[in-house]
Amino acid sequence: MTNRKLLVSIQTAAALVLVALCFIVADSLREKVVAVGDRAPAFTVVTDDGRRISAKDFGGKVLVLNFWATWCPPCVDEMPSLDAMAKQLQPKGVVVLGISVDRNEAAYQRFLKQMRVSFLTARDPEARISSSYGTFKYPETYVIDSRGRVRQKHIGPRNWMEPELIQSIEALL
Repeated sequence: MTNRKLLVSIQTAAALVLVALCFIVADSLREKVVAVGDRAPAFTVVTDDGRRISAKDFGGKVLVLNFWATWCPPCVDEMPSLDAMAKQLQPKGVVVLGISVDRNEAAYQRFLKQMRVSFLTARDPEARISSSYGTFKYPETYVIDSRGRVRQKHIGPRNWMEPELIQSIEALL
């Protein structure tokens, strides 16, 4: 092989390696977004009642995982229906966990007391858990089956007492 052909071969190989490296770096920087059918990302959080829980603690139950904040008007609007749905479906094996991204703990605690939220709640002020799901708009809710798979994803507020929505969650039991 001539020097010129060798140089062209080396340049081509270097360009291919550079392109592959760019794809790898770009993929690692891309935020992961959890979709229906995906395995729910693992998490651990301390609930407001002081229990340390993780996603695996809900094995055998359907988990309705709601990301929200007190400063989010649509989150506030859906809270009463989410609480009513939690009360209705809890005896059947559905657990609702609301994870707030509020940074202001006092405002968060005031809100929970004022709204008389009865389902399991926790605060994640750094939004680490919601970020692991790719959530950046609130409210966003994931319905996770007993095997840890995301079966429903709801972006934006819902009336959680709508019969079709209740039935779709009950169908996962």
